[in-house]
Amino acid sequence: MTIRVIIVDDQAMVRAGFAALLAAQSDIDVVGEAPDGVRGVELSRRTHPDVVLMDVRMPEMDGLDAARRLLAPPPGGGGSTTHAVQAVGEHRPRVLMLTTFDVDDYVYEALRAGASGFLLKDAPPADLIAAVRVVASGDALLAPSVTRRLIADFARQRPAARGKPGLRLKALTERETEVLTLMARGRSNAEIAETLVLAEQTVKTHVSRVLTKLDLRDRAQAVVFAYESGLVAPGE
Repeated sequence: MTIRVIIVDDQAMVRAGFAALLAAQSDIDVVGEAPDGVRGVELSRRTHPDVVLMDVRMPEMDGLDAARRLLAPPPGGGGSTTHAVQAVGEHRPRVLMLTTFDVDDYVYEALRAGASGFLLKDAPPADLIAAVRVVASGDALLAPSVTRRLIADFARQRPAARGKPGLRLKALTERETEVLTLMARGRSNAEIAETLVLAEQTVKTHVSRVLTKLDLRDRAQAVVFAYESGLVAPGE
């Protein structure tokens, strides 16, 4: 399956470089470029890409606002956002944030909005290609330790939300809570399986149930939720 990608960045050289790199891959098709968030949103809605590479800082509309517009659930959808989107036929791409700095509150907010992860602009070319494939497959890009540190830093600055997030945790079984805790600490499915002495497929099932019960899109949102609900404390 060919992965359809658009690149949204205000620097023409960055767009050209990323486009050339990705277009050279047999399984990736760059279907458009945009210089700011406004045109990026318009382009996405017109071309229906699988993945949007979104710069954080741009004129007109920054990457955070653009990500919110692309990933917001449809009005009055209710229930699972995935089911609601399917019901109205609205396309929602995976968004991979691009940033120059490894600590940026925009990135944290973008993860809360539903972005599937972020990548530093100076990452090796192989990392960019791999990131597009990971995000397109439906997973979240949480492998770099900097991502977990960023979430932990901002969770530390903002007190854990009480009430509703905590109540949502009660929907999870004890095992699902353990799995979410390990996800928030950056463990892969294989590492969770080893820690809990479970089959990796069983862990995948638990992860899927956690996302469904908490109405979260992917692991990125699960990590943010775990910190904000107080299930995991920064520095643990």
